[in-house]
Amino acid sequence: MKFKKWGIHGICALLGMLLLQPVNSADKIKVGVLHSLSGTMAISETTLKDTVLMMVEEQNKAGGLLGKELEAVVVDPASNWPLFAEKMRELIEVHDVDVIFGCWTSVSRKSVLPVVEELNGLLFYPVQYEGEESSKNVFYTGAAPNQQAIPAVDYLMNDVGAERWVLAGTDYVYPRTTNKILEAYLKQKGVADKDIMINYTPFGHSDWQTIVSDIKAFGSAGKKTAVVSTINGDANVPFYKELGNQGLSAEDIPVVAFSVGEEELLGIDTGPLVGHLAAWNYFMSAESEENDKFIEAWHAFIGNEDRVTNDPMEATYIGFKMWAAAVEKAGTTDVDAVRLAMYGLEVPNLTGGVAVMNTNHHLSKPVLIGEVQDDGQFEIVWSTDDVVKGDAWTDWLPESSKIVANWTAPVNCGNFNTETKECSGQNY
Repeated sequence: MKFKKWGIHGICALLGMLLLQPVNSADKIKVGVLHSLSGTMAISETTLKDTVLMMVEEQNKAGGLLGKELEAVVVDPASNWPLFAEKMRELIEVHDVDVIFGCWTSVSRKSVLPVVEELNGLLFYPVQYEGEESSKNVFYTGAAPNQQAIPAVDYLMNDVGAERWVLAGTDYVYPRTTNKILEAYLKQKGVADKDIMINYTPFGHSDWQTIVSDIKAFGSAGKKTAVVSTINGDANVPFYKELGNQGLSAEDIPVVAFSVGEEELLGIDTGPLVGHLAAWNYFMSAESEENDKFIEAWHAFIGNEDRVTNDPMEATYIGFKMWAAAVEKAGTTDVDAVRLAMYGLEVPNLTGGVAVMNTNHHLSKPVLIGEVQDDGQFEIVWSTDDVVKGDAWTDWLPESSKIVANWTAPVNCGNFNTETKECSGQNY
């Protein structure tokens, strides 16, 4: 036989070369990363891509999962909502990823939802959103309205004394649904129609002079006025700049933002914004051993000690840690097995407590109110006494108050009607 000419040394050398070849990608656990790296949302989403890459690197240093190395597969949907669906399909069908971490806006999440359900993928969504959804194939690690919007309004009403309300948002699903919930909530609290002003602007909106003038006029009626902001992406920079230009301080008309964190403040002169507020489940200024370790790891990974951390990064961190624990628990990356292993999992959050995954695919987390400081950080001025369980369906809209989500037997449904005892429509 011809191979005999190789001799024993030749065969050993050949085997050695084969062993030195790169591990076939089929032997790796693939982690999809679906965040905008260009376009209007890149200001917020690029950091989350880097967060996933850091988590993958750390997991590999710890030995990977199930004896396998993790490989990140990054795509750029470019702030283009239909492209999110195409890139989701590419990640699952072409790259054969085992899990996806991604999306920021609700319109991007809604875009990928039919695809991830059709292909039985697994998406971890790390950003605050409007609720009114629970998909079998999505775990929501950001805040639901009862973990951000409602507590923020309560704080403004009870601690700041707000009586008039400006609900200002970007024109898409999340702000419109959130403001629908907040408008209903305010009216049930006795706020009159004339004391609620609602305004929407397109993504990337830059000319805020007229709108801020209208807010200023609305706030001059003799009642304490507050702005609840669901403005998203890079439109926040000119919005806050115009507030400063027109001399609207936090003492005059405080703004509480749901989409502005430490990362977004990097592009803003924070001097005029001192005292304005944000509502999240995490701030970089939180004092805990876990947070110190996370910040240190982030600075080491990114190679820049001036880089900040923020709430969606913590939500990504929690989601990744839970997914890894569920994979180990299930002994497989199979989506259905991992999903069942997720329920009841607990991992330390970065504020000193513990995050819990519930059977409605939402976390239990604390709620924090932070006040902008002149160094671009937030001072935590209020927090809940304990964690708050995320509510997939709000109690403040009549049609939603009778709906619950529970992905365990016997319900096994994302929109179970407690009156009819049936799942209605699609199961999300």
